[in-house]
Amino acid sequence: MPREHESDKNNKQVQGIIFDMDNTLLQSSINFVAMKQDIFTYLSSIGAVPANYVAAEHTTATLIAHAKLNGLAPEQEREVWQIASKHELLGMVDAGLEPGVEALLGQLHRKYVLVIVTNNALEAAQRALNSTGISRYFDLVVGRELASALKPSPAAFHYVLDRFPQVASSAWLSIGDSWIDGVASREAGIRFISYQADLELMKARGVQAIGHIHNITELIHYLDEPHYY
Repeated sequence: MPREHESDKNNKQVQGIIFDMDNTLLQSSINFVAMKQDIFTYLSSIGAVPANYVAAEHTTATLIAHAKLNGLAPEQEREVWQIASKHELLGMVDAGLEPGVEALLGQLHRKYVLVIVTNNALEAAQRALNSTGISRYFDLVVGRELASALKPSPAAFHYVLDRFPQVASSAWLSIGDSWIDGVASREAGIRFISYQADLELMKARGVQAIGHIHNITELIHYLDEPHYY
């Protein structure tokens, strides 16, 4: 089915929802600080980033993106992702759900296209989704292997749009807890809702969410109220 014309998009109701995974759907225990530090230590040891690089100002994804701009070799990048995968798999052990997630997904299932976009490895994501019993609700899970670049790049969102050409970009909503989710959504032309987010950091990064929610079930309000469309 062809993608819709621009003239059809302005009043389009929501047809698809893109969820971040960690700390949006799942309460994982991935130690992102330790992951970033281990990756920074490796990258600085091979000269991909300077030793005085201010890693605290970056996410793991933007740190790796900087290293790639400095000529990170393929075998070195594979080593970086092995470091990340070690932390991800460890952190997904006994992962739980954010409050209200399963009830919400039960309401949305088969009514909307439901997608997860995560910077995690697909293996770690699928393992966690299976162990928590919510994998059956999703039409697509996009791990980092399926995108040409990680959030805050919009690459994974563009991948989703290409997989579901019958759904216009204006008919999607995206929800996540981090500014990188908001920036990726914005760059893909998809409206964004922040979940338990640092609103000052969102503002500093230029993220303009259409709403801010504290409980995941509040997402329903953005699907039922036409003035948000």
